[in-house]
Amino acid sequence: MTQKIMIVDDDPDVTKFLDIMFRHNGYETCIAPDGKAAVEVFLKEKPDLITLDLEMPEEWGPRFFRKISKAKGFNTPVIVISGVSGREFSIPKAKAFFAKPFDADEVLRKAREILSE
Repeated sequence: MTQKIMIVDDDPDVTKFLDIMFRHNGYETCIAPDGKAAVEVFLKEKPDLITLDLEMPEEWGPRFFRKISKAKGFNTPVIVISGVSGREFSIPKAKAFFAKPFDADEVLRKAREILSE
């Protein structure tokens, strides 16, 4: 079964880039433009991994993470990709943190590593 990566980011250039990168490397994707929409997408799509921006309109990434992490049996790994300073303190349970602009090869390598655990 193909693994699914959820991309949560309000920047359409970032979401398009990540979407293409992950799809070209054999993953399915789903996208949410902010933390508010992400809750519904997460519940519907049940992704295997989430890439999460922190600062977005409607609802920030940390608030989205707090909401979904309260769900029974939640164990979906998260990679934070954000330009916000202090990002490594935002989601304590995140598996990795990348600053924008990010190195695509490093993000892909980390996603593969996490999904193979």
